[in-house]
Amino acid sequence: MASAVTPHAIADQIQPRTIVSGWIPYYSVKTVMPFIQKITPSATPAPNSPTTCEDNEYSPTDLAALNSSYLFTNKDLMKEVMPFWYTLKSPTVIRDDYSTGNPSWPIADTICLMRKSGLKLIPTITDGTEKLVLSGYLAKPETRITIVKSIVDLVNKYSFDGIDLDFEGFAFVDGNTTWTKTAPNWVLFVKELSNALHAQQKLLSITAPYSFDPTEKAKGYYVYSWAEIATSIDRLRIMTYDYSVAKPGPIGPIAWTEKTLKYAISVMPASKVFIGLPGYGRDWITSVTGTCPVSAPPGLKAGAKAATFRMNYAATKAAIDNATPVFDEKTSEATYSYSQNFNGLTAKGAATSCTASRTVWYQNDRSYLERMNLVAKYRLGGAALWTLGMEDPTATLAMR
Repeated sequence: MASAVTPHAIADQIQPRTIVSGWIPYYSVKTVMPFIQKITPSATPAPNSPTTCEDNEYSPTDLAALNSSYLFTNKDLMKEVMPFWYTLKSPTVIRDDYSTGNPSWPIADTICLMRKSGLKLIPTITDGTEKLVLSGYLAKPETRITIVKSIVDLVNKYSFDGIDLDFEGFAFVDGNTTWTKTAPNWVLFVKELSNALHAQQKLLSITAPYSFDPTEKAKGYYVYSWAEIATSIDRLRIMTYDYSVAKPGPIGPIAWTEKTLKYAISVMPASKVFIGLPGYGRDWITSVTGTCPVSAPPGLKAGAKAATFRMNYAATKAAIDNATPVFDEKTSEATYSYSQNFNGLTAKGAATSCTASRTVWYQNDRSYLERMNLVAKYRLGGAALWTLGMEDPTATLAMR
C-alpha cells in the first residue's frame, strides 16, 4: 500500500458514527456472514410457523463464527445493508436471485440471521428487462400500479425495511435520446411507489449514476430527475465509481465525486445522500509489443476489457506485479504501472515473445478517509460500499 492508516474521519459531533451501508450480492453473502446450520430441532416446526434463529438453535462454534464475521464485527459502523438479490423481469415477476444462487441455504434463514445484527434490510431490485421495456412499462399507469404492488408485496413477504431500486437500463442501455420521455414517467412511478411504501412505514432508496446541475453543459445521467423525486425518496445512493471503464484512469476521482454530491445536496436534504465507495480496482492493458506465444493468455491486446480485483487483494497484487503503488493526490486514488513478459512458441513452433504494459487504479485506505471526510463536510447520510467486505481492513478502519 502507498499510504499508512491516517487519522480517522471528522468525528461524531458532526455526523453520527453509523453512516456506512453497502450491498451484499447473492453470490457473495459468505464474504460478510457465514452460512450456519441449525442444530437438529427436537420437534418438527408447525407448518407456516415463523422462521427463528435464536442463539440456542446453533452450536457454540457456529454462533462464534457468525459473531466474528464482517457483518457483526462492523455493525457499529452501519445503519443498514442492501441485499443485492432481486431482478425485475416483468410487472408481476421479481426474480429471486438469492435462492437460485444458494439452493442449500433458505432465504428466510439468511434474512433471520442478518436481522440478528440489528441492521435495517433494504434489498436492491435491478432492471432485468430488455432495452426500452421498463421505460415502456412506466409510461402506462396500469403497469406502474402493478409494479408498485409487486414491490410492496415483496417487502411485506419478508418484512424488509424498504426497497432500493437500481434501474441502470435507462442510463446505460436505452440511450440518452429517450431520457426526456422517460424522466416524467420515472418521477410518477417513484412518487407512486413512495406513497405505497410510506403508508406502511417502509423506506424507498434509489441507486443512480452521477448527475450534475442540469443548467451546465455536462449534465450526467439526468434521467433520474433527482430534484423531482427528492421529496419522495428516503435515500439516494450515488454510484461515484466507474468513472474509468474502457480506458485507464481513476475509479472515482474525488473532485468529480464532490461535484455530484454538491449538486445532490442542492436539491434534497444532505441526510438523504450517500456517497458510493468502490471496493474494487481495475487493471488495464495499455500496449502490447512483440508477437505473443500461443501459451499467452487470450485477449492480450491494448484496449481489452480491464481485469478487476478486490481492494483487499491490492497489496498482494502489487507485490506479485513487482510494483510500488503511488497515491495520486489529484484524484485521491492509488495507481501503478507494470509490465508482463511472455515467452514461448508461435503456432508454427518458432520462438517468440511479447510484453504487455499495464496500468492499475484503485482506492485505498486514504481514499476512503478522504471520501468519508466529504460525508462529514456536507453532513451526508453516509456511504454505500460496492460491495461490503471487499475493502481492505485498513480502509474499514479509516471509516471509523
